[in-house]
Amino acid sequence: MRQYKNVISLSQNDRGIWDLDVSKGCTSGVLDDPKGCYSDCYAARSAKIYGYDFSKTVLRDFKTKNHEMQIIRQINKIKESFIRIGCSGDPSENWDHTFKILQKIKRVNKEIVIITKHWNLLSNFQLNQLSEFKLCINTSCSALDKPDQLARCVNEYNRLKPYCKSFLRIVSCDFNKENESGLAMSIIQSELFKNELTIDTVFRPNKNNQLVLDKVINVKIGNFLGKKTILSKFNKKTYVGKCEQCTEQCGVFKDVLRRTPFYEQTKLFQ
Repeated sequence: MRQYKNVISLSQNDRGIWDLDVSKGCTSGVLDDPKGCYSDCYAARSAKIYGYDFSKTVLRDFKTKNHEMQIIRQINKIKESFIRIGCSGDPSENWDHTFKILQKIKRVNKEIVIITKHWNLLSNFQLNQLSEFKLCINTSCSALDKPDQLARCVNEYNRLKPYCKSFLRIVSCDFNKENESGLAMSIIQSELFKNELTIDTVFRPNKNNQLVLDKVINVKIGNFLGKKTILSKFNKKTYVGKCEQCTEQCGVFKDVLRRTPFYEQTKLFQ
């Protein structure tokens, strides 16, 4: 299989989002299932189509200082107000490398959205570094997650709040409450949406996904970027089109009050 290149690049996806992935591939995400999270990771699916080995995380960096400056100029020229890190690879696979890239691009005039499942946890030192950057971290989770994985994500979402914009990016489903597992997951999902800062992300499963076959989730054929797509939609109003028309914008426009715990405040002066 083909290996991802280790040279970082700025690219725009079909939804109009610009991404600057610091890594490609997701070793942790496909450890238990080669199809990735919920047996339907879009990035893993795309990698398979194009013949890339998604099971090997490849860290990406700038070739030269000129290359770095070129990318920064490109970012500053795009009309969108933010770029994303974490589209085809999870930055938590190597936080040290992620911070290395953040330091190099900290002068950009855009907000940076990081999407992560926190396979590895940020250290306390790294948490205190977050305020150096214009960051909005989206913690991706779902009622479909294993209990320990979900608990870790929610904990990290709360842990991040004093240091940057922190949103719970919930991969939601229309759970079948007539199904025992569906009912249990619908209750978990309801609890997730009680958190103060959430983003609703529609689940787009394959027709052969076991959750569909076992009728744990309800699905319908919907329109996604002009194509008929299987959707499991918790909220009928949740937007599934081009990102430029989305009101949520990954949370970048929302004002967020950061509350630094007292013990963290005192540590800064020790």
